[in-house]
Amino acid sequence: MAVPKSKITRSKRGMRRAHDSLIAANPNECPSCGELKRPHHVCPSCGVYNEREVVAQAAEIELDEDAA
Repeated sequence: MAVPKSKITRSKRGMRRAHDSLIAANPNECPSCGELKRPHHVCPSCGVYNEREVVAQAAEIELDEDAA
């Protein structure tokens, strides 16, 4: 069984964990609708990527009350 030969100091433990922190998201503004979106991703509100519409947005979906 692997057992450490000596105690790992708080300094060494902290240096090892220095890159484990979470970073905040970096949203960009969509050029077509102005909503915030992730960089290099399709805009979830309008479906535009690189100034082209790549995902057609449904105007409104009507559901029957029996189906819901």
